Amino acid sequence: MSFSLSEDIKTKLQNNADFIERKLQTKSGDVSIFFFKSMVDKSAIAKEIIDPILMQKDIFTFDDLISKIIRTADIKEIEETEILDEILKNYVVLLFNGKCLSIDLEKYPVRTPQEPPTSPNIYGPREGFVEAISTNLSLIRKRLPSRNLKIENFNVGRETNTKVSVLYLKNIVNKNNVKDVKSKIKKIKIDGVVDSYYIAEFLKTRPNSLFEQTGFQEKPDIVVAKMLEGRVAILVDGSPIVITVPYMIFEDVQSSNDYYTNYIYVSLIRIIRALGIIVATIIPGLYLSFRLYSYTTLPLSYVIIIANSTKNLPFTPVLEIIFILILFQILYEVSLRLPQYLGLATSIVGALVLGDTGVKAGLISPPGVIIVAVSIMAIYTIPSQASQLTVIRAVFVILGATVGILGIIGGLIYIINYINSLNSYGTPFLAPFAPQINSDLKDSLFKKPLSEMKGRPKSLNTQNKQRLGGGDK
Repeated sequence: MSFSLSEDIKTKLQNNADFIERKLQTKSGDVSIFFFKSMVDKSAIAKEIIDPILMQKDIFTFDDLISKIIRTADIKEIEETEILDEILKNYVVLLFNGKCLSIDLEKYPVRTPQEPPTSPNIYGPREGFVEAISTNLSLIRKRLPSRNLKIENFNVGRETNTKVSVLYLKNIVNKNNVKDVKSKIKKIKIDGVVDSYYIAEFLKTRPNSLFEQTGFQEKPDIVVAKMLEGRVAILVDGSPIVITVPYMIFEDVQSSNDYYTNYIYVSLIRIIRALGIIVATIIPGLYLSFRLYSYTTLPLSYVIIIANSTKNLPFTPVLEIIFILILFQILYEVSLRLPQYLGLATSIVGALVLGDTGVKAGLISPPGVIIVAVSIMAIYTIPSQASQLTVIRAVFVILGATVGILGIIGGLIYIINYINSLNSYGTPFLAPFAPQINSDLKDSLFKKPLSEMKGRPKSLNTQNKQRLGGGDK
């Protein structure tokens, strides 16, 4: 049976150049070993499997292989039907006397944990997640060596068979959230998963919404902090981004640096970030509405300045703002795709040269350049929301150009009402402001000292409500 099974495996994997079969002849019978050489530690195979087997002078059994001979701890017996899947999962498979073993000796290039480019810290931990899920799990385990930490694994993708891990603290998390997350993951029917964003698309409670409904984290300290609040974390093999749910929109006003800095300063910075959202989205549209429809409400001196700087422009106010927005967006896309240092130089020089040259050439006005530049810079006070804010800004430009100030006000009312209708796994999107939860306001737009945040967020509806001064419940 071993011979025919061995031949069947080789036939199915014959087009894989890195597939290896090693056959060992012993007094107890032939031992066949299968693996992909590009995905396993070949020295460990020799040291922990091959050498101990070849050193056996006496007859041994299959049970002896498991208990005495093979020296690695991560070993399990499998059925014949599982062999091909185990090899494709980068395990070493051993056949002996009609029985099969799967041995984990996986090894492939892994990036060293470094500080993520989007979450730099002045103080606090600087480790970031990498593309290997085993490394990411170890980074979380190191910070959360709790008996209540639970990890459940799934495989998603018909072709990629990607490992997805769901993490939570069983004594804190809302069990319904865990159940919902696992149910959604099990229902995913897709050919491949290459990043966590693929999974996030299926975890949304409102799939076609513009707004993100899951949190995306790149640092283990942030993920651990969110799990301690009662959230579920989802790790995807091959991605340095960890998904967290439930998600509230004000999470993006917060930063990991906030929890390692003076709370009064943090409150001020969070207010500035919130103002940055308003400036980023409505300032260009508001500028157009005042300039086209409500210029009489502006100070006379400002009206004169605008009139003098725009009198010879070939574009209408609307076309001017759209032209500048497109120009800055092109510069952003170019700087994003060029090599790092060349991209930085291009974005700075391009913005200065094109902006200054455009004004001198009479194509665009200084007020228009300033308004658009401030709006674009303000978007990156909340970089995780940049794509959504860019779309919303375009909507407000259209509203300001066509309806005026009433269009801006109507747009704000509609967007706030729409956001208020969203929820993430039973948690209101605008919590703790709508509905207002006074205890949760201690870590919202304003931040209180850690010593005053005694309870977990009520909006998450956790099992254990007490965070400070209490034990497990």
